[in-house]
Amino acid sequence: MIPASDSRVNRRNFLAVGGAIGASTALPWLGSAQRVRAEELIAGKVGTAENAVEHLFASLSEAQRQKICFAWDHMDAERGLLRTHIANNWQISEPEVQSEFYSSEQQALIRKVFEGIIRPDWYPRFDRQLNDDAGGWGHEQSVAIFGTPGTSQFEFVLTGRHMTIRCDGNSADHVAFGGPIFYGHDPGNFNESADHPGNVFWHQAVAANRVYSMLDGSQRKLALASKSPDEKEVPFQGTQGKFSGIAVKELSSDQKSEMQLVLDLLIEPYRQSDRDEVISCLTSQGGLDACHLTFFQEPDIGNDSVWDNWRLEGPSFVWFFRGAPHVHVWVNVADDSSVTLNS
Repeated sequence: MIPASDSRVNRRNFLAVGGAIGASTALPWLGSAQRVRAEELIAGKVGTAENAVEHLFASLSEAQRQKICFAWDHMDAERGLLRTHIANNWQISEPEVQSEFYSSEQQALIRKVFEGIIRPDWYPRFDRQLNDDAGGWGHEQSVAIFGTPGTSQFEFVLTGRHMTIRCDGNSADHVAFGGPIFYGHDPGNFNESADHPGNVFWHQAVAANRVYSMLDGSQRKLALASKSPDEKEVPFQGTQGKFSGIAVKELSSDQKSEMQLVLDLLIEPYRQSDRDEVISCLTSQGGLDACHLTFFQEPDIGNDSVWDNWRLEGPSFVWFFRGAPHVHVWVNVADDSSVTLNS
């Protein structure tokens, strides 16, 4: 196990763990062929996030499964359908990733799932977020597995402060990312200053504000709303929804090009298959032209008219960037607006 006194498991520590478990005595609960495969997987030589979920599932004892494994349609007394729940700060199961509940090999497999979902150049940024918000990778984070990995219906969910991400092997119908996700960052001051120093996601808002700066006076009146809605208001409105803000289809060609750059930045942190899924879902409802862009006048940190809170929304697409008092981002994307959000 990683020593309890080590407050962080950064990428260097993880690779050290991965390299240390390559001996033939590692992963004794697996058969010989499975063990070799898992050792190669953890070392980063082969495999996908879904493969890592399968190996993690196979490694779990019955006592562990009782704590973190659930039926696909498991209903929680407080959270409803647990698999689709989302919050800004929660743990989907009790055991923390970095705890004696998991072996070092299992912790490494969980990290492998995470790294399979995230683009490699984003590992340091997410690690920084985790260090700032939770004291490091695996702290205040927990996982759950729904269904049976390796079958046509399973999902792995990793949660913690300012993070909910999923790995589903496209088991969840109609939705991108396997369901709603959340990301955020508080790099040290709960009420961040106007330029959000050190926030790994603030550049997304900067890009969105560039679009606002390109709008003329009448467009700005359409795009700017007074007060932000509750940050959890991200269920789909469907094609008949009453959307705030300015319709993207009404933007000029250069404004639309800048809006496309914003979308690219929003999906950039995630693996290609998830990015493709977002674009497919968005295309099915009419693309960016079916969306509205809204900036919210209140709150405005620093009173600088660089809008901290903004929202891109279509019939079954919601990306709500709440930058005040610090960054919370709620994401809900599907190809069908009948999909319900359990928050």
